[in-house]
Amino acid sequence: MNFGNGKYEAWQKIQTEKITPDAVITMVEQSGLRGRGGAGFPTGKKWRLMAAVTGNQKFVVCNGDEGDPGAFMDRAIMEQYPHTILEAMCIAGYAVGAHQGVIYVRAEYPDAVTALQTAITQARANGILGKNFDIDIRLGAGAYVCGEETALMNSVMGKRGEPHPRPPYPTESGLYGKPTMINNVETLANIPNIILHGPANFPNTKIFAVSGAVQKCGLVEVPIGTTIRDLVENYCGGAKPGHVIKAVQIGGPSGGCVPAHLFDTPLDYDSLKQVGAILGSGGLIVLDETTCMVDFAKFFVQFSASESCGKCTPCRIGTKKMQAILERLTKGQGTPADLIQLRTLGEQIMATSLCGLGQSSPNPILSALNHFQDEFQAHLQGICPAGACFHGYHITDKCVGCGLCAKKCPVGAIHGELKQRHQIDPAVCVKCGLCAKNCPVHAITGGNH
Repeated sequence: MNFGNGKYEAWQKIQTEKITPDAVITMVEQSGLRGRGGAGFPTGKKWRLMAAVTGNQKFVVCNGDEGDPGAFMDRAIMEQYPHTILEAMCIAGYAVGAHQGVIYVRAEYPDAVTALQTAITQARANGILGKNFDIDIRLGAGAYVCGEETALMNSVMGKRGEPHPRPPYPTESGLYGKPTMINNVETLANIPNIILHGPANFPNTKIFAVSGAVQKCGLVEVPIGTTIRDLVENYCGGAKPGHVIKAVQIGGPSGGCVPAHLFDTPLDYDSLKQVGAILGSGGLIVLDETTCMVDFAKFFVQFSASESCGKCTPCRIGTKKMQAILERLTKGQGTPADLIQLRTLGEQIMATSLCGLGQSSPNPILSALNHFQDEFQAHLQGICPAGACFHGYHITDKCVGCGLCAKKCPVGAIHGELKQRHQIDPAVCVKCGLCAKNCPVHAITGGNH
């Protein structure tokens, strides 16, 4: 995707060809662009709703509060193409009748803030900003919940960054009680291309921040509808040597885990929803056999619990209870009742939390529980298949049944038939590590090995 060269060609085209605000919105609608920040709401529909609202003062807000673990798409755009964001906001302001724009950006992105501020100064000096439409920057304080639009607006106004129920929606009553339209950075970055080249030529791509157990990590832009398998194996080089990819986590703390047997799922809004994940902002973490799905789920619930604004009980208390259950499981202290309660709590939090972030916080845990039930059951038996929990050792499917580990074990904790996968009795194992050290096929995980 070419995110522009800072010449404001799309903005000039609108003025030169006298394209009406209604025609601009129609072009955005025809492009099929959907929000790139999480929910995937049709962008043209949001603009149409905003344009229909009457009022002397309206706001256009760019949401640059990118808080998902492993996500850095918006940061790259803001740092490298700040004028594209300004141009898109000018177009949006013109289309919906707004005269003031606000860019809300994480304070942890100082280079992005500098780039945007420099671009604003240049745009004002060249008469692009200032007279009919102007833009200011507001810094976030690092609260993940401020990525949610109602909490974001509270933060911009100097209030506590916590959400409020909807309706009213921001297009009805937003900043300072005025109609407000909020779009994500990547969503806005696509607008100039749609105007300049026409909606029929819109490539409809998505940027993914790929990290984890692949050979090539980084930002990857692919057409929406590309399969997970194509992205992971062809664009990112597949698994690292000697390892096997077993899942991806898509959509951050609001997303879900997708196991390897579902990697032919297209990366689009509806297909991912069917397998318990979301496209989200585009963070994608690749996991191999060394990752424990129970421990991984615990990481996400810890994040959600620590980032909860605390306003509503389901999110504030429920995520802490889910965290406590997963802590017990990863310590080998879980019970079958814990798995039932984990699912019940997740469903209750989703149904009763105040904002979208709280409602979606159980997704990573429930999707892991749905797709990797065997790993959760193994933890009830004191076994971590990935060897990440209990600080013990576990024999994986790589075992060829040579029996060397059993011969080296000083306490007789290993048993099994020749040419069959062996087992380690965790109650007998003294965690000396001799089995892992002497295994010729590296089939034993855990401990410090």
